[in-house]
Amino acid sequence: MLMTAPVLSPKDFEFPSIMLSGVVDHGMYLHFKNCLSTAPQTGLVVVELSTLGGDPEVARLMGEDIRFHSDLYPERRLVFMGRTAVYSAGATFMSFFATENRYLTRGTRLMIHERIITKSIQLAGPLSSCIATLKATLNEIESSIAIQNEGFENLILGSQVTMEELLQKAPENWYLEANEAQALGLIAGVL
Repeated sequence: MLMTAPVLSPKDFEFPSIMLSGVVDHGMYLHFKNCLSTAPQTGLVVVELSTLGGDPEVARLMGEDIRFHSDLYPERRLVFMGRTAVYSAGATFMSFFATENRYLTRGTRLMIHERIITKSIQLAGPLSSCIATLKATLNEIESSIAIQNEGFENLILGSQVTMEELLQKAPENWYLEANEAQALGLIAGVL
């Protein structure tokens, strides 16, 4: 029998164990990793985040730590609390938390979009090497799309949002207010 975690109240979020704000980058990761290593191994551990985005691979790295530690310490409940803005890489990080462990503060906005690439391709040399350069770039794009879509699937798991709907809205930056995210089943509650 599958047990669901109890719904949390605002009081449960009074003293977050891990507080992150700013750009999702390696500096944020080091701070996150340090806080996670000193967080209690049992009970509730709140991870607070406010970000306008950053490096999606760093967000995935932090997310994998959440997944790993959730498995490592099953008596500990790692919970996400988004504040003000949870954009781009922040939404990627949030997707690693089970929906029942995702909360946003009142008025917080989520922004979900496709990964972005900025790249110039320089073709020079024998024609066969030009083909290899183009194929390598195409492989990079296709791999990035697959990784992006894995994250999208985690984000919408169990919600009312379909992958088709998300893929339609993501190219244009999909903004959702906290209450809308809750109504769609993307988060457990609004604080």
